[in-house]
Amino acid sequence: MTEASFSTSRLALHDVLAQHARSRPAGLAIGDGDVRLTWHELAERVDAAARALHGEGVRAGDRVLWLGQNSFRVQELLLACSRLGAALCPANWRQSAEELAFVVDDLAPAITFTQEQEVGDAVLAGLAGARHASRVIRHDDDGAGGYERWLAAARVADLDDDRTNGDDPVLFIYTAAFEGRPNAAMLPHRAILGQALVMGPLMGVHAQHRYLNAGPLFHVGVFMENFATFVAGGANVFVRRSDGDALCRVIADFGCTSGYVMGPMIETIVAANTDGRYDLSTMHGKRGHPQYDAWVQADNSPWGRRPGGYGQTEVMGMATFNLLAPPDAIGSHGMPSPLVQLGVVDPDGVEVPAGDTGEICVRGVTTMRGYWNRPALNAQRSRGGWHHTNDLGRYEPDGSFTFVGPKGRMLKSAAENIYPVEIEQTLRSHPAVIDAAIIGVPDDVWVQSVKAIVVLRDGATASADELIEHCRSRIASYKKPRTVEFVEGLPRRGLTIDYEALDERFGGGNYPGGTTRSA
Repeated sequence: MTEASFSTSRLALHDVLAQHARSRPAGLAIGDGDVRLTWHELAERVDAAARALHGEGVRAGDRVLWLGQNSFRVQELLLACSRLGAALCPANWRQSAEELAFVVDDLAPAITFTQEQEVGDAVLAGLAGARHASRVIRHDDDGAGGYERWLAAARVADLDDDRTNGDDPVLFIYTAAFEGRPNAAMLPHRAILGQALVMGPLMGVHAQHRYLNAGPLFHVGVFMENFATFVAGGANVFVRRSDGDALCRVIADFGCTSGYVMGPMIETIVAANTDGRYDLSTMHGKRGHPQYDAWVQADNSPWGRRPGGYGQTEVMGMATFNLLAPPDAIGSHGMPSPLVQLGVVDPDGVEVPAGDTGEICVRGVTTMRGYWNRPALNAQRSRGGWHHTNDLGRYEPDGSFTFVGPKGRMLKSAAENIYPVEIEQTLRSHPAVIDAAIIGVPDDVWVQSVKAIVVLRDGATASADELIEHCRSRIASYKKPRTVEFVEGLPRRGLTIDYEALDERFGGGNYPGGTTRSA
């Protein structure tokens, strides 16, 4: 270590690894099937992986792509990328070949790690359909061309551990394709480490913690407790796929204390352990299934008692926490994390008063560095020094926060901005309504008037006046529908309501931004 070369602003993931290797060399860091790595052993493998990547030409700013299921090698490669100033992207292997080809071409990785078992056909088809070509290494190949031989053949190289800045992106996670194509959120070291330091105490994570990475590692939700465990010096345990026997076996073998175990996974665990052959007593989990509850301990951590809040991949998971708000708070999504500022603004970027709905904006430690290769989108979404989430929310009069929904289209009534999703949620809260959509109809006086398109539940009845009054009593009067149309069902494109079809049928138009009434 060079004298006076280190500062806290340069703290990176591999620095945390190095400290654990010094402080707890024999402590368990990684578990995966027959693989058990101490912190000392993990540090040695990460060093070899960094040298191997360096030998392949990977340098600061380069991308490394993972196209496979869960494996301890994801963590290993992420830490190796940290040493080089590069970034790892674990992509969604469940995508079609065409979607995978898009990711390969968009990311242009210097090297790609693949898996043959279960996902090989789709991955190979995606690589074949991509224009970009990179070095490909199969991580589950035990032969000469596989990962372990590649790692063992790493050459000695002079790696500069001071090349990484805490603001450098190290993890790329592709977000949902709300704008027609997915975008890779670039998450820096500071966001990962900051969120880990907040989540750890809230989740009850400590050095003896053993976290089961059961959800897919292309989701930021799985990584939140993974990184909290990593920072605390606990062990991250990986399972390739979430079938019942595999989950039970890994919990029992490693004594997992918590895990990313959701509803369907619990069902498979119960089905696999009907005879009670697996000891799951070390596990702390969500209550709700009588058999599962009898085997595991209750999660009495603050997060376990009051989980959730508002967040997205772009803010490293959570921006608000339910547990930070008092139990009697008005808002449904808690209060902001101590690491961020959260604002609610109108289309001009002006903060709206408490009780009014606007776009959620976030800035602070856990925000991303933007989207990879999206300069125009980044300029639009980071204007004014804030990350504009494209989501709607509001502060309540008591200071608590409510997430309303994705922003989508906006309506304009005189000088008022109206967001359809807020009215749609209000309509769906009526017991007779099963679905609803809001469009704006041109109005010579008000620019637009609000029209509701409503689907009633089978056998239920409700009048237009009743639904209008239902909205008026729950949201600002100017937002309530002026007219209501009842239909058998809403047109959709996949899972999304086809608003253009509704505009065409019911005369929508005059939307802000120049949309005119359909002919």
